[in-house]
Amino acid sequence: MTTEVNNLVQARIPTNYGEFVLHYFSNTLDNKEHIAFVFGDVVQKSKAPVRIHSECFTGDVLGSRRCDCGDQLDKALQLISEHGHGVLIYLRQEGRGIGLLKKLQAYNLQDEGMDTVDANLHLGHLPDEREYTIAALILENLQVTSIQLITNNPNKIEQLQSLGVKVEGRIAIEIESNCDNRAYLQTKAHKMDHLINKENT
Repeated sequence: MTTEVNNLVQARIPTNYGEFVLHYFSNTLDNKEHIAFVFGDVVQKSKAPVRIHSECFTGDVLGSRRCDCGDQLDKALQLISEHGHGVLIYLRQEGRGIGLLKKLQAYNLQDEGMDTVDANLHLGHLPDEREYTIAALILENLQVTSIQLITNNPNKIEQLQSLGVKVEGRIAIEIESNCDNRAYLQTKAHKMDHLINKENT
């Protein structure tokens, strides 16, 4: 069955970075609530700045320092606002797609000495199980012509291109490491090929 998305409702959301419009999408792939946070006019825009951000409850909501997710979310909104238009797509695929329960179990394994990749593998998962079909369909629904992807992850660019998204550039989104996430960022750089400045880790 072909996956479809439906833009059910839009609501104005004022933020510290200006006024965004929140688009709530239903879809035929899963029962999750994926959303797009749109700043300015993106219809038929080329090279629109786009962040595809996967849900991280611990980082985005609780401010956990174990990852860089919450800081990346905030920085992406700032970058989009400064550009004058753009989209942040928030996908509900917690823990790189393994869910909150398994992510917390992986955290405990990391506290015992494993890195984030080995912890996922130990739990019977891939290092990264995210996929971006919904994101590609949301961009199509929003009528974005092409994008500059706000990411450090080359695999995300490759997946989007394979789904027909025209990616015309990349905007780096590096966050300075701290003592709690330094090993996590090093693993992303060395084992997952993320484009992170080694000096920041």
